[in-house]
Amino acid sequence: MIHSRITGTGSFLPGAPVSNETLIAIHGLDSSDAWIVERTGIKARHLASPGTTASDLALPACQQALAAAGREPGQVDLLIVATSTPDYVFPSTAALLQAKLGIKSGGAAFDVQAVCSGFIYALTIAEKFIQSGSHKCALVVGSEVFSRILDWRDRGTCVLFGDGAGAVVLEAAPEPGILASALHADGAYNSILSVPGHLSGGQPIGDPFVRMDGQAVFKFAVKVLAEVAGEVIATAGMHKEQIDWLVPHQANIRIIQSTTKKLGLPMEQCILTVHEHGNTSAASIPLAFDHGVRGGQIKPGNIVLFEGVGGGFTWGAVLLRF
Repeated sequence: MIHSRITGTGSFLPGAPVSNETLIAIHGLDSSDAWIVERTGIKARHLASPGTTASDLALPACQQALAAAGREPGQVDLLIVATSTPDYVFPSTAALLQAKLGIKSGGAAFDVQAVCSGFIYALTIAEKFIQSGSHKCALVVGSEVFSRILDWRDRGTCVLFGDGAGAVVLEAAPEPGILASALHADGAYNSILSVPGHLSGGQPIGDPFVRMDGQAVFKFAVKVLAEVAGEVIATAGMHKEQIDWLVPHQANIRIIQSTTKKLGLPMEQCILTVHEHGNTSAASIPLAFDHGVRGGQIKPGNIVLFEGVGGGFTWGAVLLRF
């Protein structure tokens, strides 16, 4: 049986970190650093400069991941980009990134849109492609420029998000790296977190900004994240005590704390970057994972749990051996 393993990681954050105080001053927000930190855990975020696209952020993250895996771009036969902030309506951000990487092999390249669960969705899809035997070396990327869709007058959303990219190389292997995965969605909850607009005739139709019911999102996220984590642990025939590291979607420190409590895992086993990066949506899990790997926390052989939840609503988890 063909399995798949992560062989390299990479990440990229644009520019210098923007502190809460700076963000408040620039946009005249009725808020404070203490208010933001207490409710979200976020102290800073990175914001892309005008004209910078998701594929621009993804490029150095992919180059890092390929270097870590000891692979050349030409060896990649599958490229999946998870993003809610694509460069264009079409072609896909993945196709544009493929060109920037100089990949001319003709391998598949496409985007996945599952908002903050996007990387979980993309990684699971890549694993199925490799398991089928059709592909051998995949680049799986989460890349976001959420600053493009933020209403800077809405303190309930604009302080939460940041821009960035994270990538992994997933390769065919004789021994399993991905141990279990689960994906879910329930469109009935679409109204509690959305960007309820689109383009028509060259003009935005509806609301082009992120809108969120924070309390509803919190309750839903904590519930489903604990459930899906338990699901993949059970599917793999393992116990929570065997998990070395939890790498959650970096949305909000309160959601992360509540989820780890429900799972019975200590916060010391949780990779945290939300305080430095904010919520980078589909990029947040691969960013945090790369942070843990390069920081020496996550080591080869460790059992790692990814989990994420996002607008749609979508949610999912992946359990792997690094």
